[in-house]
Amino acid sequence: MADRTAPNCHLRLEWVYGYRGHQCRNNLYYTAAKEIVYFVAGVGVVYNTREHKQKFYLGHNDDIISLALHPERVLVATGQVGKEPYICVWDSYTLQTVSILKDVHTHGIACLAFDLEGQCLVSVGLDSKNTICVWDWRRGKVLAAAPGHTDRIFDISWDLYQPSKLVSCGVKHIKFWSLCGNALTPKRGVFGKTGDLQTILCLACAKDEVTYSGALNGDIYVWKGINLMRTVQGAHGSGIFSMNVCEEGFATGGRDGCVRLWDLNFKPITVIDLRETDQGYKGLSVRSVCWRGDHILVGTQDSEIFEVVVHDRTKPFLIMQGHCEGELWALAVHPTKPLAMTGSDDRSVRIWSLIDHALIARCNMEEPIRCAAVSTDGIHLALGMKDGSFTILRVRDMTEVVHIKDRKEAIHELKYSPDGAHLAVGSNDNSVDIYGVVQRYKKVGECIGSNSFITHMDWSTDSKYLQTNDGSGRRLFYRMPSGKEVTNREELKLVQWASWTCVLGPEVNGIWPKYSDINDINSVDANFNNQVLVTADDYGLVKLLRYPCVKKGAKFKKYLGHSAHITNARWSHDYQWVITIGGADHSVFQWKFVPERKSKEAVHIATQETFADSNSEESDSDQSDVPEMDSEIEQETQLTYRRQVYKEDLPQLKEQCKEKHRATAMKKRERAPGSGVKLHFIHGYRGYDCRSNLFYTQTGEIVYHVAAIGVVYNRQQNTQRFYMGHDDDILCLAIHPLKDFVATGQVGRDSSIHIWDTETLKPMSVLRGFHQLGVCALDFSVDGKRLASVGLDDNHTIVLWDWRKGEKLSAMRGSKDKIFVVKINPYLPDKLITAGVKHMKFWHKAGGGLIGRKGNMGKTETMMCAVYGWSEEMVFSGTCTGDICIWRDMFLMKTVKAHDGPVFSVHALEKGFVTGGKDGIVALWDDTFERCLKTYAIKRAVLAPGSKGLLLEDNPSIRAISLGHGHILVGTKNGEILEVDKSGPITLLVQGHMEGEVWGLATHPHLPLCATVSDDKTLRIWDLSPSHCMLAVRKLRKGGRCCCFSPDGKALAVGLNDGSFLIVNADTLEDLVSFHHRKDIISDIRFSPGSGKYLAVASGDTFVDIYNVMSSKRVGVCKGCLNYITHLDWDKRGKLLQVNTSAKEQFFFEAPRGKRQTIPVTEVEKVDWSTWTCVLGTSVEGIWPLINEVTEVTTACLSNDRKVLATGDDLGYVKLFKYPVKGKYAKFKRYVAHSTHVTNVRWTHDDNLLVTVGGGDTCLMIWAHEPEGHREFKLCDSEESDIESEDDGGYDSDVTRENEINYTIKALSSNMRPMTGVKPHLQLKEPSVDERPPVSRALPQPEKLQTNNVGKKKRPIEDLVLELVFGYRGNDCRNNVHYLNEGADIIYHTASIGIVLNLTTSCQSFYVEHSDDILCLTINQHPKFPNVVATGQVGDTGDMSATSPSIHVWDAMTKQTLSVLRCFHSGGVCSISFSATGKLLLSVGLDHEHTVTIWKWQEGAKVASRVGHTQRIFVAEFRPDSDTHFVSVGIKHVRFWTLAGRALLSKKGVLSSIEDARMQTMLSVAFGANNLTFTGTISGDVCVWKEHILVRIVAKAHTGPVFTMYTTLRDGLIVTGGKERPSKEGGALKLWDQELKRCRAFRLETGQIIDCVRSVCRGKGKILVGTRNAEIIEVGEKNAACNILVNGHMDGPIWGLGTHPSRDVFLSAAEDGTVRLWDIPEKKMLNKVNLGHPARTISYSPEGDMVAIGMKNGEFIILLVASLKIWGKKRDRRSPIQDIRFSPNSCYLAVGSTESAVDFYDLTLGPQLNRINCCRDIPSFVMQMDFSADSAYVQISTGAYKRLVYEVPSGKQVTEQSHIDRITWATWTSVLGDEVIGIWSRNTDKADVTCACVSHSGLNIVTGDDFGMVKLFDFPCPEKFAKHKRFLGHSAHLTNVRFTNGDRFVVSAGGDDRSLFVWRCVHAPH
Repeated sequence: MADRTAPNCHLRLEWVYGYRGHQCRNNLYYTAAKEIVYFVAGVGVVYNTREHKQKFYLGHNDDIISLALHPERVLVATGQVGKEPYICVWDSYTLQTVSILKDVHTHGIACLAFDLEGQCLVSVGLDSKNTICVWDWRRGKVLAAAPGHTDRIFDISWDLYQPSKLVSCGVKHIKFWSLCGNALTPKRGVFGKTGDLQTILCLACAKDEVTYSGALNGDIYVWKGINLMRTVQGAHGSGIFSMNVCEEGFATGGRDGCVRLWDLNFKPITVIDLRETDQGYKGLSVRSVCWRGDHILVGTQDSEIFEVVVHDRTKPFLIMQGHCEGELWALAVHPTKPLAMTGSDDRSVRIWSLIDHALIARCNMEEPIRCAAVSTDGIHLALGMKDGSFTILRVRDMTEVVHIKDRKEAIHELKYSPDGAHLAVGSNDNSVDIYGVVQRYKKVGECIGSNSFITHMDWSTDSKYLQTNDGSGRRLFYRMPSGKEVTNREELKLVQWASWTCVLGPEVNGIWPKYSDINDINSVDANFNNQVLVTADDYGLVKLLRYPCVKKGAKFKKYLGHSAHITNARWSHDYQWVITIGGADHSVFQWKFVPERKSKEAVHIATQETFADSNSEESDSDQSDVPEMDSEIEQETQLTYRRQVYKEDLPQLKEQCKEKHRATAMKKRERAPGSGVKLHFIHGYRGYDCRSNLFYTQTGEIVYHVAAIGVVYNRQQNTQRFYMGHDDDILCLAIHPLKDFVATGQVGRDSSIHIWDTETLKPMSVLRGFHQLGVCALDFSVDGKRLASVGLDDNHTIVLWDWRKGEKLSAMRGSKDKIFVVKINPYLPDKLITAGVKHMKFWHKAGGGLIGRKGNMGKTETMMCAVYGWSEEMVFSGTCTGDICIWRDMFLMKTVKAHDGPVFSVHALEKGFVTGGKDGIVALWDDTFERCLKTYAIKRAVLAPGSKGLLLEDNPSIRAISLGHGHILVGTKNGEILEVDKSGPITLLVQGHMEGEVWGLATHPHLPLCATVSDDKTLRIWDLSPSHCMLAVRKLRKGGRCCCFSPDGKALAVGLNDGSFLIVNADTLEDLVSFHHRKDIISDIRFSPGSGKYLAVASGDTFVDIYNVMSSKRVGVCKGCLNYITHLDWDKRGKLLQVNTSAKEQFFFEAPRGKRQTIPVTEVEKVDWSTWTCVLGTSVEGIWPLINEVTEVTTACLSNDRKVLATGDDLGYVKLFKYPVKGKYAKFKRYVAHSTHVTNVRWTHDDNLLVTVGGGDTCLMIWAHEPEGHREFKLCDSEESDIESEDDGGYDSDVTRENEINYTIKALSSNMRPMTGVKPHLQLKEPSVDERPPVSRALPQPEKLQTNNVGKKKRPIEDLVLELVFGYRGNDCRNNVHYLNEGADIIYHTASIGIVLNLTTSCQSFYVEHSDDILCLTINQHPKFPNVVATGQVGDTGDMSATSPSIHVWDAMTKQTLSVLRCFHSGGVCSISFSATGKLLLSVGLDHEHTVTIWKWQEGAKVASRVGHTQRIFVAEFRPDSDTHFVSVGIKHVRFWTLAGRALLSKKGVLSSIEDARMQTMLSVAFGANNLTFTGTISGDVCVWKEHILVRIVAKAHTGPVFTMYTTLRDGLIVTGGKERPSKEGGALKLWDQELKRCRAFRLETGQIIDCVRSVCRGKGKILVGTRNAEIIEVGEKNAACNILVNGHMDGPIWGLGTHPSRDVFLSAAEDGTVRLWDIPEKKMLNKVNLGHPARTISYSPEGDMVAIGMKNGEFIILLVASLKIWGKKRDRRSPIQDIRFSPNSCYLAVGSTESAVDFYDLTLGPQLNRINCCRDIPSFVMQMDFSADSAYVQISTGAYKRLVYEVPSGKQVTEQSHIDRITWATWTSVLGDEVIGIWSRNTDKADVTCACVSHSGLNIVTGDDFGMVKLFDFPCPEKFAKHKRFLGHSAHLTNVRFTNGDRFVVSAGGDDRSLFVWRCVHAPH
């Protein structure tokens, strides 16, 4: 029998020939040790040229394609391709991995670069978005990520002179990035006129924001900032692939084969043309250069590396060569010399010296080469070609001997016969030709037996036979040289083969996996001497197996290195080396063979090989010596813990169901019951599939877990306390070294780990987001700071956490097989071990990854437990066969037999160890496992009298052991927890059922007892009184599902799973009687009430049998049910039975005969039922949840006082309802403790306790019933009901508007006006008839525009500077006005601008970095962060690109940005709040899930994020004294949140404590001492909460909604602001005491009918108020005096804008019906007039003494400026007036309206305003009008993108273009016309230029557009897409823009933002 283990010899990689030049760039560098680092295939190579040695880095599992060198030049980062590619940072000296960066990129990592300090690494992915990611690589953490570009990125570099700046380039782009917070923000390079837009291939950064980049056409582009400054033309003949910067300057390398050196100012130094040198050749292309001192390294496309010495640059050294691009298939070894020959699709054949590691000969052929062979005498080399020919060369001088072409298809294999006489040539034509060598290769035979291409051939030693393999997997034999097929296998029996390279045949069966018929092994070669076989396959693995290996699935050792398929492998002639060649990576690998005897000494070989060496996991052959798998372990390995529905799925399921049930949900629903239950005691311990989950705490209590509960058991008092933070089965538990905290891991889709305090039972941290399906093992480090966890996913992922911070430090796939235990090394916390099915692995942390190695143990065993010993390298593990393995490092030193059967638990003591096994023995050992000091057998005989129960059997399997307090604590598989005294007696503390579902439950009719029966085949009686113990147990022959006490409590009936049932004595549990009438499970069993005369027995086969108990006879059968019967109840008289079936049918039967009765619904309710445990019927219809498709209510039980119905369901919830539960979806209280389905619930006889049993979790839980009025509701009280009450939360127009507002980003805005037609820049111009000749003798063209400042030299305007902003966003934002600097300044926002206003000087300063509207603002109140402000903005999707929503944190005084946080809150950020220490920031999103996120804003790091609520959250604020507690309020929502590590835990507010309190929409929040929270509601009430329970309501604190509340930190007083009518008593602003008991109201003297306060802030003696009407008011606390600081329009858009002809004042008219007069020098509003109707347009008369106002209703008004009296008004139109103008001579008034008309009025006729004419035939509505300077014409721009000119006052249209060209205009506000075609930009497909104004000098035009931009152009601008400057700040839709007199200012009016911006004009110098 051949040995079935892997061979003991092994391979070591010795040399790699080649360099990867194709498709990669910049991948060749000098390290600090002057070695050369580069990569080939999947191997990082460090090559020492002086010693001619190579070292290898083998940490990748696929092709490496990118490489970066750390600035200190020792560390290297490499990136690979693959589905889940990763980056390795490794040490080029030791070749150890330092860090692994993973889980971000897909497809591959295209570029890498370190920053100047080497702290950060940037990577670019190959995904469709070319994601750019910045890493803190030592910690393996992502600092920032963003989509890079839509097309490939070729290079990326850090700016080495400016921190946090990067540059990337690629296909047709270059981008300049800045990193701030977690945001990477790009600016595209502007190519401008300096150079063509083209692909940039490489770049280097220099000082002063200069960047040099190499372009595809061979030019060098030089950038300054983001602009192209100059180009160096023709630096290279074509594409520049590589650029390298060093102290002396820059080196560039291109496709033209040249390397150029440049000095630091990019002046050329020298050119080295490699094509011209000796080694050069045509087509040489440089892919990588590296310049260090006087050496230059050059890597080429064709896999060569040159080294050039600068002073002798004509003679480069060729230091590495390899095959060029193209598949490499041909390999042959010389028969007598250490030479290897390779031939490739690059048409070259090369000879390599295996001793010198060098290329010694090369010859180019005509055709691609596919195979090679050397004749036996070593003289000839035969090459098979792709075209079907073959060539024979002389090895000596590579000259051709003969060239023969007999075939059409490729020659894939050829071999010389051992006697040298013949050459066999196998082709893809399915045949082998035999040629005679001596006859000059004449064809002498042909083998034609195959029906597929020939893949492999071997000759026999006597050259008489040939065996072949072909593509169809057939193995054939031929006689030589004739080629006749051998069919009689007998004659082959004695044949000896000269070589074995075939992949088929009995000798090599073992190379194939057991159960597959794949053909992915390309090559095999046998080494007969050492009896080993090497194979090469499609996955890049080289494997070493024993030869022969007869049985499939043999064990092997495998070696990585090649990336994809390996095409060939051969032993060298003397078996010293193996040569392998890669197809796609066209590299040649040379492996040193280390035979067995040597490998014994080589235990200490460099770690490198052990890394690649592996006793592979895949090959698990049926080793004869593997013990059978232990049944217990078998069971456990197969548990997957998968659920159909996880609790996490409930919210979505509910949402889906809600839609269906909207209607029913609106009905009034039954209230939840007043009483509640509280978990009191649990019988059960999870031992059947968990181990080492039982410990002593610091205080001597015992902590363990069962179901979803962490239990802390006090053995003195026999009481339990519970940690209830989990919502599904807990699978593992670990205790902190200080024994005060415990970590528990649970089942779940995204399963969480909770670390909690055993004293307070509060979570310290919750870790989630990594493990799927469940967490199966945990371990704390010795310092308690780290936690290791293992998941249940297919790869059993291992994660190492910093648990307090909730940060993942490292993660890695653990193993395909189940892992049972993880342990962190107590001496070196970066190391850990995992043990499990058939493996033991030793890991160490490397950055964000872990590197694991398998322990060497000969045969693989399953490990069940492991601990570290007394030094860092000693590990002891327990196996499934009862041995203890003793390890040093990764080597198995010895094994000790410890138990019969598996060792399940091992625990290290001070001196020695304790172990426990399946044999029920606890053993104490000395510290080397030399001797066993003592054993304890767990037996009934030694049970101490104080035990709380009975041992079910002797020697139960031991699953957990722990020591402490003088005792040994033992947990068993049977669910018992025992305490073993050192002297021997054993006390049983807690016990529960064993594995198997528990269904049967019955409570005693008058004693505190209950009985349970389970699938574990036991019947047990439990004491429910405080002694909490199991009184009796009896083993049954079958499992049972139901039981019932007789009414007198003396007998107990038990239904079994085989259809039988028995009645036993309730005290002794001895049989009284038994029956077996049915085949299926007995599902329910009931004694009739009263004397218990009858017994009803329901079974799974649809019948209920009725027995007479006294006569023991069956007296009736209830027939007629169609399905499995689930529940039974008797009525009080014992005459009627109610039955439920699994198909949700309800039946009634009469006893004792069993006749079926139909009873109307109304009557059923009148029946007096003795018990109610059914789940169907109108009286309980409300117990079925919304999502009853996925969950069943399995059980119910009505309390004996008939008030409360308890139910249990499939999701593990216990719920209480008020009985009767009529109407659908009643409200309830719900409790989570059971993990999966609750199978039964029962009240005790006095309703004091509720008893529940769980199916899968085997627990019996006892709940104390707390009647109504018992107000001590603990925090573990129930969650309220499923559906938020649909009774709506109240209505208010302002709230509705704020909730429904749709914030779109500017970039997506569309037309504001309903335009039609073709946009101006897309219209085709008709050429005008009289195009004037170029030299015109006519009069010069008149001025386009009358200029007002005639006489002065006209100066164009160069720039606009924001000077003033009138406006405040109060109508849909809140809490956004604050004091700064002790009240000297205030801060607020409008549009996208943050404004700081100094109250003494009235000067404004602006923060303008937001790219879109600001929605929220907050200030940091911690003294360490003075004047730090955070603002959140609108955004679109949260894809982390530049348009994503973001939060800016900035300094209010310097306006410096401190951090930018890009977030996933798609839509925008609507609320932000700083924590007490000022270090954390809380944000809430407008996304559908209203996500709540917490940030460390200084680092830009996201700490935690969670779905907030299904509806809008308005505000979330940190408690002022906390960094971990905050409250969120919103539409019918208030939640109390806790940050635990990285997890957010929340509780809904509980209202039930106050009669008739209902959940309303909550709008604001404030805080008081002692955990009080105040929330303001939509109805004007304020709710007061203690913890999360409502304690009182301050009714009508305001008459309308309470929009805002402010907690003053210094004295705790609270300010509230709301919506109400001002009255004597009340106002919209109130100041309260700390408890919200007394208040003082303030009136805001605004003159509004209703005041609506949106923001309040309290300073020293002053209160700052922001109102809905865009006012900011300061109110004095003492005198209640109001001072209005800021005014604005309260509703927009502001349509009308008029600037005074001679003063710096202007008017605005808006939708809110007001006209306001603003003074620029005074920086304030001078006056406002309420018109009572929305205004649309406004204009001053030429003298400035009159004002005309056009209204939305078609009316217009003329006011006298001096008195503001109406001079005249008129309404001739019914639709809005769009523009109104006085003629320059003040005679006429032109009024343009939406009715496509312009009316002329003669003002000289006085105020009656008669219309004298109108312009007709206008194609659409009028937008803008301008008079000519002589008042004779008017130009009109219209909604059809047409500009028309009319005569005044006749209204005749002027159509002649030449006539129009000669008109001089008084003003120009039109956006249409040839003169302004250039103001339309390319991207106005959806949006428009809305307004324009030409300066008084006639030299500039400013425009406003739908994107919210103000642009400044030269005027006229007749060329399309004219150059301009852009000014941002407004929200979308500018409505109007005007120059003030003398062109001193530009005023722009906002549509969406209701704000007026005043810009100062900067004029060009004279």
